[in-house]
Amino acid sequence: MRFHYIASQSNGKIVEGEMEAQGVGEVLEFLASKGLKPVSLKKGESVESKKNKWRLFEPSISVADKIFLTKYLSLMLKIGTDLFRAIDILIVDFDKPAMRSFLYEIRGNLEKGQPFYLAFARHPKYFSSVFVNLVKSGEASGGLEKTFERLSDTLQREQELRHQIRSALVYPILLLVVAVAVVFFLISFALPKIARVFEDSGFEPPLFSKIVFAIGLFLNKYMIVIILSVIAIIAGGWFIFSQTPLFKKIFQQIIRNLPLIGPLLKEIALQRFALTFSSLFSAGLPILDSLEITAQVVGDEELKDALMRISREGISKGLTIGEAFRKEPVFPKTITNLVAISEKSGNLASILATLAEFYESEIKASVKILTSFLEPLVLAFIGVIVGVIALSIIVPVYQLVGKI
Repeated sequence: MRFHYIASQSNGKIVEGEMEAQGVGEVLEFLASKGLKPVSLKKGESVESKKNKWRLFEPSISVADKIFLTKYLSLMLKIGTDLFRAIDILIVDFDKPAMRSFLYEIRGNLEKGQPFYLAFARHPKYFSSVFVNLVKSGEASGGLEKTFERLSDTLQREQELRHQIRSALVYPILLLVVAVAVVFFLISFALPKIARVFEDSGFEPPLFSKIVFAIGLFLNKYMIVIILSVIAIIAGGWFIFSQTPLFKKIFQQIIRNLPLIGPLLKEIALQRFALTFSSLFSAGLPILDSLEITAQVVGDEELKDALMRISREGISKGLTIGEAFRKEPVFPKTITNLVAISEKSGNLASILATLAEFYESEIKASVKILTSFLEPLVLAFIGVIVGVIALSIIVPVYQLVGKI
């Protein structure tokens, strides 16, 4: 039988994993042997595997919900309201079933005397390890007010950046979809009808036109098979990408070498690293824990491996932070130099926060450049395809008229 567990280490760090066991007792014995204190234990499918399923109608906790929750808790704690009263008010304010259920769970935990962060730790689908460890650190230090304020600002900045990227890419993507639809219609529907007209007339079109007509007739004949094959390839590729770390690394390496797109994704990963690491470090988490938690959320396999090496093969073996970062070529010289200098001056967290703001502006500029490049590229693609189809029709028509 398979079990999914969430547990806390002696230093307070939250970990989770899966194991095969005959029963709950065996899992608890395993956790005890590792010095882990169980937080949540579930039988059957893990929370992580459920992330890969499509749930169209299941209510969920959105980023906007988390922003409102953290901002509200920060304000209520700032004016001296206790957690019980703040949660009760939120239960009345929220209409979404998922949020109300979660808030009831928080209140139930508080009534039982359980730590506040445990309610967040039990829902890794919605609250990342960064979120959970920040809440845990704030609860232990008595600084929940500042922790929720920091989380609210961080979530809001991430949401705004995500919206700006999506907004900038909406028009090129929409243009590409329309272009593909138009080209598909011309090749699979209009072109075969024109080709049959020439076949029925007995006129022999030029080789160029015959090739274009043959492509159109083929697509029209096997249209359903082609569409299903494309869907199967995309679905299979996505499944392999999400389930196979090696394939994910290879795919990311290919994307990383693409012009414009590669540098943009690298900037996004570096911005996420700087923002996450500065938040965790400034909250008082140990440097090694901060690095390993950050490694899990950067979204880039190469950067993740580098951060793990910095933690396990660098700092834990006596190297300074600056020396450990300098050994990893994946980080730009600007970052390694700033890390080394700020380590000596004692303001590493603030420097990284400033660096995150710098990368935010760089990402916005890169997105503008990418969209300005994609728009004419898509239009050129439409023009070439339409031009080829037009020539394949006009040339034989011109020859046919000339013979008449």
